[in-house]
Order: sequence, then C-alpha cells, then structure tokens
Amino acid sequence: MTGLLLFALLAQNFEQRGFIQNQALFYPQTTSNDGAQAVDQAAIRWEASYKVAPWLKLAGALDARADTHRQVNRDAQLNVDDRTTQRPAFSLRELNATLHKGKVTAEFGRQIIRWGKTDILTPTDRFAPKDYLSSVVDSDFLAVPAARITIAGANDSFDAIWQPWFTPSRTPLLNQRWTALPPELNGVTIADAGARYPGRSQFGLRWNHIAPRYEYSLSYFDGFNNLPLFSASLDPATAAVRAQRFYPSMRMYGADTAIPLPWLTVKGEAGYFTSTTPGAQDYVLYVIQVERQIKEWSLVGGYAGEAVTSGAANALSFTPDRGFAKSFVGHATLTIDVNRSLTVETAVRSAGSFVRFEYSQAFREHWRVTPGVAWIRGDMTDFLGQYHRNSYASLGVRYSF
Repeated sequence: MTGLLLFALLAQNFEQRGFIQNQALFYPQTTSNDGAQAVDQAAIRWEASYKVAPWLKLAGALDARADTHRQVNRDAQLNVDDRTTQRPAFSLRELNATLHKGKVTAEFGRQIIRWGKTDILTPTDRFAPKDYLSSVVDSDFLAVPAARITIAGANDSFDAIWQPWFTPSRTPLLNQRWTALPPELNGVTIADAGARYPGRSQFGLRWNHIAPRYEYSLSYFDGFNNLPLFSASLDPATAAVRAQRFYPSMRMYGADTAIPLPWLTVKGEAGYFTSTTPGAQDYVLYVIQVERQIKEWSLVGGYAGEAVTSGAANALSFTPDRGFAKSFVGHATLTIDVNRSLTVETAVRSAGSFVRFEYSQAFREHWRVTPGVAWIRGDMTDFLGQYHRNSYASLGVRYSF
C-alpha cells in the first residue's frame, strides 16, 4: 500500500508531452548552388517535468531529427551545445531547474529566454539565437545555457541573466539555397572553414515597470552577436575560398513599451548596438507597431527601422534581424473555430518582399495538418529580394502526445 501511494504521488508531480512531426517543402525553382526542389524533414520531441517540491521543478526536452537534404548530420551522438553547422540527429533541447520562493524565481541550465514586446523583429531579444537552416523567413529558437534570476513585485520586475558560454544562431549551409551568393561568385568554390567562438561569458539586465495605462522596460546586454561575420581567404592548393565565421562583440542598450488604448495597443521597441570588433557597425534597430483584436481576427502591423551610427557595411555577413529592418511588417491570425486557424505574415521593403499563408486544422485529439505557401520577390541587392527563387509550398503533419 505504501508503495502504491508513493507511486501515485510521484506520478502526480510528473508531466510529459511531445510530438512527432513531418514537414515537406516544395520549391518551384532551383538556385545556382542548390538543385533540390523537394525537402522532407522529420522530428520527434519529448518534454518532461517533475515537481520535486513546491519550490523546485526540474524540466527537460530531447529532440531527434532526420531529413533528406543533409541539414541534419548522421552522427548518433547526443549534442548538448548547438554549435554544429548541421542540426544534430539527437540533441538536448532543454534541461533546467526552476526554484521559486516568494518574489524570487531562479532558473539554471539550458533554457529558451525571450525579451521584448514586438513581433517579427524584436531588437532587444539578445539571448535568443535561431536556427535558419531551413528558411530565413521562418526560424526556430535555440536554448542557451544560463543562470536567470527574476525578482517580481506588483508593478516592477528585475531580470538578471548570465550565460557562461556562447551559443550561435545556426546559419544556412554554404551549398544550399538559403545561402544566396552574389552573381560574381557563381562558379567559385566556397569551403566552410568553421568558426571562431568567443571565449568569455555574456550577461544582461532588464527592468520592467507596469503602470495603470502603460508598461515599459529598460534592458542592457554585454556579450556577442549570435549572427556571424565572415572572414575569407584563398586556398592556393584547391583554388577555393575558405569562409570562416566569427562573432563580433556587442553591447546593447534597449527599451520597449506597450500602451493599451481604447481601440488598439501601441507597442514600441528599440536597441542601440555598439561593438569593438573591426568590421562591425554601430547601429539602432527599432520597431513601432499597433495591435487590434476584432472578434476572431488578431491584427498586427507596423514599421521596423534601422539607423547606422558608425562603420561601413560588411559584405561578408549574415544579418536576418537587420535584413527585416526598413520594412513595413504585418501579421494577421483568424481563429475560425477551436480546430482551425489561418495566419498571414508579411514584410515589404523598397526592393524586396515576402508573404506567407498558413492554414492549420486539428483532427480528433492528437493530429494537426498545416499546409502553407511563402512568396518571396525582389532584387538581388535586397536582403529579402536575394531569396526571390526560394518561394515555397509546405505541408506539415503533427501527432501530439
């Protein structure tokens, strides 16, 4: 009897969930460095948590992946740092402990950390590297190893984060379509020369204040850009250009605000970024957007801007966050019913644009099917326009458990 009671108590404090997903991508056009027009990706994720005590919770998540396009490596090893150029076949997505007592919450371990209030482009979100392998216009967040302490009161909260080692964003592979090479490099062999990773830790502070008619935050980040610059050198033996990634230092001074009004909510967010690394620019990113809920419609629209304060542009860089700047952005979701929804997302720049439609429908209790299409157009000189041959249709099928 005692054993049964103990088992029931343990089961009561244990939670798990997960999904099995397959996504197929179809490209009507080939590119100069990628002739594939169909890519299939499969993923399994298992998440579990255990409440050890009222003040302590343990949580973790494991991923297993496979694909047809070599974006996933074939090594049967558990990856724990997300520093591989390909996605790992098996990875520890999250593993952390959360301690809560009164106004203080502390979280230690691999975790996904989000800052900021705006959508599509979030300038102050500096502890959130992304995976851009499959698409620059539709990316997933990566977890980082960190210690995070939050002190929350009735109207004010203070967030302090220390990240002991660096986690980069995962950039597109050099021989695949989401690496858009300029025409002058057509026919040139480019070899991946790996990466030089920063050797010190990162930290950040954020204070959030809630007033009766508005909310705002001030934030500070000292670390490195998770998006790389590239150094290039010619290998005389092979006549190939060797491209090596490196990550410039970064300090950010940020602020964001949300102001609810009778008919809509106004949000703003800005970050000023400085660097001591040669070849990196100092600049400001900002977003102004409005939100409105109209019955089953959720509507978001605004403008993302950029102002460079010093330094010349580096031609060898991968900066999708800045690539979405100087654009009008929009996001709309229609909740048709409890099982069906339609989402439209767009960004329009002076020389490039994209729009994505997704329809999602749940079947019975566990199944969901999500077809979609993304349309990208523009000039090769524009960040979005350089992917004008990457328009695609997608079909995702997920079984949740």
